[in-house]
Amino acid sequence: MPEYMGGSGRPPSPPTLRAPRHSRGALRQRNSFAGPEQPGPVLLYGGLTRAHHACIKGALESLGYRAEPLPVPDNRDLALGRQYGNRGWCNPAYYTVGSLVRYLEARRAAGEARPAERYAFLTVSSCGPCRFGMYADAYRKAFRETGLDGVPIVLIDQVGGLEQDAGARWVRLDHRFFVRVVRALMLADLLNELAARTRPYEVRAGATDQALDGALGLAEVALSRRGPIGRLLRGVRDLFDQVAVDPLQVKPVVKVTGEFWAQTTEGDGNYRLRTWLESEGAEVRMEPVTAWIDYLIWLGLDYVRARAGLRPREGGVGLARTVGLVVGLRLAQTLVRTAYARYRRLLGARPDPLPPQHLLARYARPYYCPDLRGGEGHAEVGKHIHAFAHRQAHLVLSVKPFGCMPSTMSDGTQYKVMEDYPGSLFLPVETTGDGEASVKSRIQMALFEARARARQEFEAVLAARGIALAEARRLAARRGLARATARLPRRWAGTAANVVEALHA
Repeated sequence: MPEYMGGSGRPPSPPTLRAPRHSRGALRQRNSFAGPEQPGPVLLYGGLTRAHHACIKGALESLGYRAEPLPVPDNRDLALGRQYGNRGWCNPAYYTVGSLVRYLEARRAAGEARPAERYAFLTVSSCGPCRFGMYADAYRKAFRETGLDGVPIVLIDQVGGLEQDAGARWVRLDHRFFVRVVRALMLADLLNELAARTRPYEVRAGATDQALDGALGLAEVALSRRGPIGRLLRGVRDLFDQVAVDPLQVKPVVKVTGEFWAQTTEGDGNYRLRTWLESEGAEVRMEPVTAWIDYLIWLGLDYVRARAGLRPREGGVGLARTVGLVVGLRLAQTLVRTAYARYRRLLGARPDPLPPQHLLARYARPYYCPDLRGGEGHAEVGKHIHAFAHRQAHLVLSVKPFGCMPSTMSDGTQYKVMEDYPGSLFLPVETTGDGEASVKSRIQMALFEARARARQEFEAVLAARGIALAEARRLAARRGLARATARLPRRWAGTAANVVEALHA
């Protein structure tokens, strides 16, 4: 597939909920306590994958901060979060509150005096129709009720860019912070996808996870010491190429989309979905966090363009401000997409390129207006269509917490998409912390159809190329295609079919 240069951006927050804006001088003044010269508390963070946690730790340490990821939340955290929460919260809030409280209480039980003065919680927030914007209040409520009142909460406005509220004296939210953290997220995304593309085909069980452990160790050290990324990724590639693989095993490819937290977590919050799908014989494609960043940039560009020429009282920001925003967002878009493309090429181009945001919006527009903000909104619809129009998956699985409004709205349009694209296979599921057996039963039924499609695709490619499986396996080994980082075409959804296609090229 070609590497598109799509757009991305951020919509400013509604005025009543918008974080205060400050000049750069004011930001420097209010954040003057941050940095290695006056180290603050240990920064706690979580909610992503093990790879993201390791890479973010390295990035934060390179800035002079002490950092520690929270353990992956499980159902004990869900029960604890429900104890301090109310019925209006959604699963990510319950799991995160429970994980955070349990970690701090364990530190207090271990004899640490005044944990509220030793730790701060670094997290992301926003506003809009999603309950995500109210999570900070949930954290503070839990802290008060557990005697941990006073733990600082450092909030990063996900649509604020460099114009962040500098109220967090412990962290300087400047361009250095964002460049290093975004780079860490990119590397983690690519390492996760490389492992996900290797693990289903490994000859020796556990070999991929060993390579991933080694790669994460290299990445954390390289990021903390600001080492060259090219050298790091070449080392990662060497580690993964030591994993013996049989890429001609036929596996259905399952693309996981949906609400950000539910599709990303590796714990009980989504029933350990990736691990379970792989145990069922699937190859799993998780959405990269970088795609979410790209999406936010595209939203900002779309927002600014839609208001270009409007007077300030009509919602415009003036010509000079409009030009400045467009130039800044375009620069951010180019830097993100160019860096991601370069890093994936260093890994043999095995991970997928970032999807073009303008194309996702075009696909989604007949079903879900891209001007409706909240969650991934139209992007879920666009990704569903893109996955089948470009043969990227045999099954698209959309995961969200129970009652997630933006994702539920997009689910309502997906049935029309399936009617218009009869070749697509799409399944939405909701997670509640219980009901695991029911959810997995529904997925298994969809997997049965996905397996049949993967097998039909592979046999059709073998027949079209006039080659037997045994001969294909021999040629793949001879031509170096039985490697984790071997470059393959992207003509078909399945890896095995693409290996046969590469033999014919």
